[in-house]
Amino acid sequence: MRLTFSVLIAGLVASPAFAAGGAFFSLANTDFIVLLGFLVFLGVLLYFKVPSLLFGMLDKRADGIQSELDEARALREEAQTLLASYERKQQEVKDQADRIVTAAKAEANEAADQARADLDKSIVRRLAAAEEQIASAKAAAIKEVRDQAIVIAIAAAKDVIAKKMTAADGNALIDSAIADVDAKLH
Repeated sequence: MRLTFSVLIAGLVASPAFAAGGAFFSLANTDFIVLLGFLVFLGVLLYFKVPSLLFGMLDKRADGIQSELDEARALREEAQTLLASYERKQQEVKDQADRIVTAAKAEANEAADQARADLDKSIVRRLAAAEEQIASAKAAAIKEVRDQAIVIAIAAAKDVIAKKMTAADGNALIDSAIADVDAKLH
C-alpha cells in the first residue's frame, strides 16, 4: 500500500497539469478527476485483493502449463522408449527372417544336391540294368544260335552217318561206346 501511495505522489508531482501551473486540486480540472478515479479504481482493486487473485490465477495457469509440459515430456520419453523398442523388435524380426531365408536357401540347395545325387545313382543303376539286359539278351542269342548250330550239326552228322554207315559199323560203335562208359565208371 505504501508503494502505491508513493507512485501516486510521484505521478502528481510529474503530472503535466501540475507543471503547467494553476489549481490542480480542483474538481474543475479533468486531469485531477481522472487521477482521483484512477486512484479509487486502484484502491478498489487492492481492497478486493485483485492483484493477488490475478497472480494466483497466473500461478495456477503456470503450474497447469508446467504440469502439462512435464506430462508431455514424460509422454515423449515413453514414446521414444516405445519407438526404440519397436525398432529393436523390427530389427530382430528382420534378422530372424534373414536367418530363415538363408536356412531355406541352404536346405533347398542341399535338397537339390541330394536330388542330383539320387538322379545320378538312378541313372547308373538303370545303365547297369540295361547293360545286364543287353548282356543277357546277347548271351541268350548266342546260346540260341549255338543250340541251332548244334541241332543243325547233329542233323547233318546224322544224315552223313546214316548214309555212310553200315549196320556192322553201327554195332561196333555201340560196343566201343559201352566199353568207354564202363571204363570211365569203374
